[in-house]
Amino acid sequence: MSSLGQPDRSLGEGRPPARGWAVAAAALALAAAPMAAHADAAATFYERAVMAAAGDRCGLFSPELASALAAAKAQAHGAALRAGASGASLDETEQRARARAGAVACNSPDIATAAARVRSAFAGYSQLQKMSYPGDTADWTAVRGSPRRYAIWKLSQATRFGWNSAVFGLAGRDGPSVLLVVANFPDNAQPFTARLVLRDRSLAPEPFLNHIQANAAGTLPLSARMPPRGATTAVLAEARSGADGLLLPAGARTGVAFRFPKSAADSLAGLDPREAVAIDFVFAGANGDQVRTAYFEVGDFAAGRAFLAVAQR
Repeated sequence: MSSLGQPDRSLGEGRPPARGWAVAAAALALAAAPMAAHADAAATFYERAVMAAAGDRCGLFSPELASALAAAKAQAHGAALRAGASGASLDETEQRARARAGAVACNSPDIATAAARVRSAFAGYSQLQKMSYPGDTADWTAVRGSPRRYAIWKLSQATRFGWNSAVFGLAGRDGPSVLLVVANFPDNAQPFTARLVLRDRSLAPEPFLNHIQANAAGTLPLSARMPPRGATTAVLAEARSGADGLLLPAGARTGVAFRFPKSAADSLAGLDPREAVAIDFVFAGANGDQVRTAYFEVGDFAAGRAFLAVAQR
């Protein structure tokens, strides 16, 4: 039996059964899709991409289920990158998946069977309120439900840097979220701005992973997952404010919040899950600006954002 018939650990809490994907993708791709027979991460991505493309073209799924497919596809994409596939090869895989989906008539019995099995596999998905996306060194936590009067973290990752602590991710009330970082500085220092530093994909198509700095278990610190500064781009925060109580890092009583533009969230979602981004908090000093830097693992940010899309429709 293919590994697709086994529980997919990468799908996190409340994951839908993977077996429905294997059957559904096989029904749609038919015997002409040899990739469906291979139990590897790239094949899983291919299968999910086929169903997502077929759903888009033929209007097979409700908005909630389409978002579920998008989240599962994003997670499979991340798993394939972690397994060693290149971004370029996965782009080619997605093109093949779209071609395969486009070659099947929308009213064909095969596509009807595949769609029905996907609906069954994801029954109840839209009712899930929380998902956890484990990473190598840090996790993303996604929460769909939110009170109307208070902003909460909808997708977040926490870190400590020196004596300082921060939470980064998507926050909001009902409706679309904003990309935010909230930091606490025990010495009461007040940064006047923050900048998100990430790989510039136009300058560096592939991530920089400095394996020389790996520990005995083979895990890279987040600072070793950043490209040289010459291959990065920086996005300045567009707003600064005090932080709402529900957004503060654990144990903090005060904090400062910086909001980044929506384009920054799109850029973050396009990165490799193995790499990191940095947030520089900039302080005015007697001898010029001073910087304190926090690192965050990219991980399955894209999958978590897709998971939230169900609640925002």
